[in-house]
Amino acid sequence: MIAEKKFEHYQESADFILDKIKIKPEIAIILGTGLETLLDEIEDKIEIEYKDVPNFLISTVKSNGGKFIFGRLSGKYIICMTKRFHYYEGYEYSELATPVYVLKLLRIKTLILTNASGAINYNFHPGDICLITDHINFAGVSPTRGNNINEFGERFYPIDNLYDENLRKLTQNLALEMGIELKEGVYFFTVGPFFESPSEIRAIRLLGGDLVGMSTITETLTAAHCDIKVLAISVATNYSSDRIKNMDGSEVEEVAKDVSPKLKSLIVKVVEEL
Repeated sequence: MIAEKKFEHYQESADFILDKIKIKPEIAIILGTGLETLLDEIEDKIEIEYKDVPNFLISTVKSNGGKFIFGRLSGKYIICMTKRFHYYEGYEYSELATPVYVLKLLRIKTLILTNASGAINYNFHPGDICLITDHINFAGVSPTRGNNINEFGERFYPIDNLYDENLRKLTQNLALEMGIELKEGVYFFTVGPFFESPSEIRAIRLLGGDLVGMSTITETLTAAHCDIKVLAISVATNYSSDRIKNMDGSEVEEVAKDVSPKLKSLIVKVVEEL
């Protein structure tokens, strides 16, 4: 039986954060692996650790449990999450809706997501920056399963423009002006924490997946439920398991950090234009 989700729990989390930051941001950014250098560009920072926020989740991936960082970027008030939450950490999918619902109550209108992914498409290579245009969710993940919270949105909602077309066009145009090559592709979600088998990768490629990863879609699906526009950018950090032997993920952070300066400059420009 799914534990009932209560609007008041999310409101208590948001009220705690608002009491600290005072100003309601309109843009939120959730940072993926190795992409934390964007935080260097934020001015007048206010930091709030996840563990201090009532009813919030705690990351189990590393010793650092993560935090919200509020401040100004490109003249706009934004809030960043330094670590995200994954199903493989032991959370229920309904729990993984928590971060975005709290962001909604902070009055966020646009959510920018970054992640690291495996390159499945033969034309994608480690170091490529890719706009996510759509996803494939054969894991059956549904963060909004259970009792519907009407304050956030309707029980049934469309996701045909989940990865907002206008935001993608804006980002493509800015990347072209900046001389940054930007690919586009479909993200295939897997539960992890193990990497995919070579046979699974071949099946994903046949099904139309260009990238594969263990995050992001619980956030985007929740954002769709509560009418937040989404821009999702993925860094291909490694080849998939049918293109490389003995993959262990050791290269992921290194490749993401190498690409980080370009991606950071692109996101700064996107925020400026929003």
